[in-house]
Amino acid sequence: MVKVEIVEEKDQQSSANSPYASTSSSRHSSQESISSISSELSAEETLYDRINALVDIVPPATRHRISTKVSKAVSFVKTGGKIMGNIVWIVTTSALLVGLPLALSLEDEAKIVAQEREMMAQQQGAQQMLSPGSAYPPPPGSNQTPQKGIVPPGF
Repeated sequence: MVKVEIVEEKDQQSSANSPYASTSSSRHSSQESISSISSELSAEETLYDRINALVDIVPPATRHRISTKVSKAVSFVKTGGKIMGNIVWIVTTSALLVGLPLALSLEDEAKIVAQEREMMAQQQGAQQMLSPGSAYPPPPGSNQTPQKGIVPPGF
C-alpha cells in the first residue's frame, strides 16, 4: 500500500538552487531566456540535430505507439506491393504465353479466310465471263452478240 506524505520545504537555500526558483521578476527572466535563444541555425548545429533534439519532448509511450503504427503501415505497404507485383507478373506472363499465340493464330486464320474469299470472287468472275448470259460484253473475236437492256452490276 502507498503512503502519501506532505513534505514542506524547510530549507530556503535548497529552493535557491532550484532551476525553477528565481529571485528576479518572472518578466525579466523570460526576456533573458528569449534573448538567449537564437532563431537561426548556428554553424555547428544542423536541422537534423534540432529535429533529433525534439525526441525528448515526445513521451516514450507516445514514441512507441507512433513507431509501431509507422512500422505496421510500412509493413502493410510492402506486403501489398509484393502481392500486386505478383499479380501483375502472373497477368503479363499469362498474356504473353496464352494471348500472343492466340492473337497470332487468329490473325493467320483471318488472312486465310480473306484469301479464300478473294479466290472465290475470282472464280465467280471467271464463271460469269464464260457464261452465255453474262452482263459483260464478249471478248473481242467471239461470235456472240451482247444482250440489250441488261445493266451491269454496280450501276
